[in-house]
Amino acid sequence: MTRNDRKIDALRRRIPSFTCIVGCHDCCGPVTASSEEMARLPAKTEAEHANALAELSCPHLGQHGCEVYGERPLICRLFGTTPRLLCPNGKRPVYMIDTKTEVEIHQFLASTRQVLV
Repeated sequence: MTRNDRKIDALRRRIPSFTCIVGCHDCCGPVTASSEEMARLPAKTEAEHANALAELSCPHLGQHGCEVYGERPLICRLFGTTPRLLCPNGKRPVYMIDTKTEVEIHQFLASTRQVLV
């Protein structure tokens, strides 16, 4: 396990969770992720990526929601947990993410090579 993999795992544990509205995919648009996060996701074809991008969606969004929910990137996990990325349906954790963790996540994202999911 690389240093970045350990950092991803540590940051994931510090992001609060909440229950989404079933069938909502408002946070499932085109996003970027680090190479380490991408390595945890199943590979998609160029056609699958192109189709998702054309629909402003994610190639890992299936009929029943996120197909990689347990391995979703940090940016996906951050959605709805901070005033900067509010859920349009008003869903949120009991306690929003602490500022220090949010800053660390953004620093990690800025310091790693990001690729389109």
